[in-house]
Amino acid sequence: MSIDAPVRLGDWDTLLRLAREDDQVLVGAGLQERSGGDLVDRYAPLLLAGRTGVVAQLGQSLDGCIATASGDSHFVTGEADREHLHRLRALVDAVVVGPGTVRTDDPQLTVRAVEGPNPVRVVLDPRGTLLDRGVLRDPVTVHLVGEQARSPRTVLKTLRERGLRRILVEGGGATVSDWVAAGLVDRLYLTVAPLVVGRGGRRGISLPDVEPLTDCLRPPARRHLLGDDVCFELDLRA
Repeated sequence: MSIDAPVRLGDWDTLLRLAREDDQVLVGAGLQERSGGDLVDRYAPLLLAGRTGVVAQLGQSLDGCIATASGDSHFVTGEADREHLHRLRALVDAVVVGPGTVRTDDPQLTVRAVEGPNPVRVVLDPRGTLLDRGVLRDPVTVHLVGEQARSPRTVLKTLRERGLRRILVEGGGATVSDWVAAGLVDRLYLTVAPLVVGRGGRRGISLPDVEPLTDCLRPPARRHLLGDDVCFELDLRA
């Protein structure tokens, strides 16, 4: 389904077929009612793309930062974007985060702002330095250490072997950038807040340099208003 195609009411037939395959999907997206409105428009393309794929999400400032120099990121984007993130968690089998995110935030990575199932938590720990973190004590968490955590392709293969098919790469900026650079991300949700962090802030997406400008990544995009923030939905497979 094209990323810029509106979701018509008739597409509910397809969505309901998906619901019969996974009865938590529509609940997690807030789409269990036909009156879902903008939620239908926002998430149906993701559902219609199938049960296998990789999506990524980041929230950043106007100057491209996801946190201050010290790592403070509470909160760059607003409540509507956090609800959006929890919906994405409810729609995937597993959510992946890197060591910096776990070390700084020790996130729960659960669904709390919406209805729906919690995903499997996947923590990447290439250096094996993460120890006393709450997310690691959760029996549902998959803790990948050393070589098995270094390559996005290796991580994805490991998760597929565990039956985890739809993956959300949530953070931080380096981890999301690695997966995008590896060509593994199908859809990127990048939310921009009306905030300026400054030159010392921690960067979001950081990809290898490209010349000339015409060769730079410019994927098809849709925009969603999330309170004061703007979410850019980028189709990286187009």
